[in-house]
Amino acid sequence: MRQRSLIALTAALAAGSLTLTACGSRDDDSSNGSGGGDKTTVVIGIDAPLTGDLSALGLGMRNSAELAVKTANKKEYVKGVEFELEALDDQAQPSVGQQNAQKFISDKDVLGVVGPLNSSVSQQMQKPFNDAGLVQVSPANTGTELTQGDGWKTGNSVRQFKTFFRTATTDEVQGAFAADYLYNKAGKKKVYLIDDQKTYGAGLAASFKTNFTKLGGKIVGTDHINPEDRDFNAVVAKIRKTGAEALYYGGEYPAAAPLSQQLKDSGQNIPLMGGDGIYSAEFPKLNKKAENDLATSVGKPVEQLPSAKEFIENYKAEGFEDAYEAYGGLTYDATWSIIEAVKLSVDGNDGKLPSDARKDVLDAMSKVKFDGVTGTISFDEFGDTTNTLMTAYKVKGSAWAPEYSASPKLD
Repeated sequence: MRQRSLIALTAALAAGSLTLTACGSRDDDSSNGSGGGDKTTVVIGIDAPLTGDLSALGLGMRNSAELAVKTANKKEYVKGVEFELEALDDQAQPSVGQQNAQKFISDKDVLGVVGPLNSSVSQQMQKPFNDAGLVQVSPANTGTELTQGDGWKTGNSVRQFKTFFRTATTDEVQGAFAADYLYNKAGKKKVYLIDDQKTYGAGLAASFKTNFTKLGGKIVGTDHINPEDRDFNAVVAKIRKTGAEALYYGGEYPAAAPLSQQLKDSGQNIPLMGGDGIYSAEFPKLNKKAENDLATSVGKPVEQLPSAKEFIENYKAEGFEDAYEAYGGLTYDATWSIIEAVKLSVDGNDGKLPSDARKDVLDAMSKVKFDGVTGTISFDEFGDTTNTLMTAYKVKGSAWAPEYSASPKLD
């Protein structure tokens, strides 16, 4: 994937013509096209894999965040504030994500961070952000424990970090939806279960297993794979002996695609199903036998949402080289939620950014509610999105096509 260049925003913040005020930079240049006058610069960070196997998703996230920032500035949505975006590449590596978190924290103009894509990366970023009081909003992290702790499995959910929010719903919801779809809609009663041992994949597979067996389905075998591997013939041979009617995979598309193809190459004409980690246009590109494979993803496809019409038109008009992909709308909404919190903070302080802006923006997040690209955006007591709508997709003609949408009911 080609990577569009972003302006080195942090370099501008260091320019001698800027004087720092109120956790923001005062810009005395009235030629920025925003109507003139002094403006306080507020930086929103985004962390995502901009290179590597998952860059298709990460670049779509970055572009969508950039679009939100540009839109807010064009509309002068927060009077007296000019938003800027700082994008950092985590390469889908937890250690890199942790380093990026420190970079964002050390820049006092950063009042919120969007991302990351991977739950395992987020686990290394949450505590530093929490300690610094810096808002984090992920459009893609679905691991339930990130917000509710491990106690959610026994009904003892406890919020983990006051600074963490997300516009994507949880694996608890996604696993229940996938199990219901595969059992009741697709009619598959016997499933082989595989995960990639990463936080996201293992958590999603566990949720699917719990809900599938609760419905009466049978898990005929389980396995774990290394997500860096591309030869899965050994596990494919195991699946053949079980009589599985479907394979459920907890993981992401770089490994899911060859796994699916090798499954079909072995003569097993059964679908592979996964979560939003495989719902990418790259999956059918990497898999010549993806037809009829299944995936679930959060929300409805943005192309079906009247609320997303403007987002789609504006994204196209910007001429981004990369598609907005699965998390584009959710990323726009995550970015806009921070913009809304900044607006609440400014409006509540006589039109100026408070001196303790990070704390004020964090306090405002619990009050954020707006009609976004993906629907109504607000957060519950754990920082989770209140929108639990899910969609099941099937590969038809080498592309994902929506099959069914619903909000699953949890026990």
